[in-house]
Amino acid sequence: MKERLAQLYELAGTRDVVEIAILAALIYLILRFLGKTRGAGIVRGLGLVVISLFLITHVIVARFDLAVLGRVLDYLVTTALLGLLVIFQPELRRGLMLLGRYRLLPRFIHTPRDSIADRLANAAESMSCDNIGALIVIERETALTMYVETGEAIDSEVSANLLRAIFSKRSPLHDGAVILRGDRIAAAACQLPLGQPPENTGTHMGMRHRSALCMSEETDAVLLVVSEETGRISLAIGGRLEPVPRAELSQRLADLLSRSDTGSKQSAAGADERSSLAA
Repeated sequence: MKERLAQLYELAGTRDVVEIAILAALIYLILRFLGKTRGAGIVRGLGLVVISLFLITHVIVARFDLAVLGRVLDYLVTTALLGLLVIFQPELRRGLMLLGRYRLLPRFIHTPRDSIADRLANAAESMSCDNIGALIVIERETALTMYVETGEAIDSEVSANLLRAIFSKRSPLHDGAVILRGDRIAAAACQLPLGQPPENTGTHMGMRHRSALCMSEETDAVLLVVSEETGRISLAIGGRLEPVPRAELSQRLADLLSRSDTGSKQSAAGADERSSLAA
């Protein structure tokens, strides 16, 4: 027995060791993942049975050179793997969802900003139909940390249903503004500065619209306002308040967000150029 082990050790090369290590790591990760499922006991038992039968059969095939049995074994292994995919489909799906939440992956996968625009447009249209007032601030280059700290931290993905729930009249967070940072909702019920109503407009302007105008004058943020009285949707940019038809809202938001991306890239390039010149 010791002589055989020594012979195997001498015959094993670097490639064989690497292959064995990779297979061992994969088997360990798979068993560890499946071991945390609801049927952990079944998984361990089934894994032991399958691995034992697989090893015993391969030893017999290698010992007596049974080529036909070896091909049948390959077919059975393929069928067993497909069966495991079907049996543990919910667990595999949950694992892929957890993998997608890792912070390393978003660095290599670019999430299109126009999808955020579509979700914001859907939320605004839904609230407009039901006369639900809303004030949404989209952060761009100017940091809004001081305003985020005045509200309740959420840190959630942008969702039309979530925004509608936040601004529902029975929600404790409906007063104030929702601030978006990137593609996530940073906080809700945030307090924004309240500016003076514009003179000689001839129309009454509510607190949401006044706050949106004041915020757009002090920062480069894009503010989406839904009027509770009329259901009208407006955008505040650069100290101007412009009503936007529902059919054009998504495209208008996408254009503004794409401009902010372009501006941030240009500013970053300019900062790199200045630093290189200073060096």
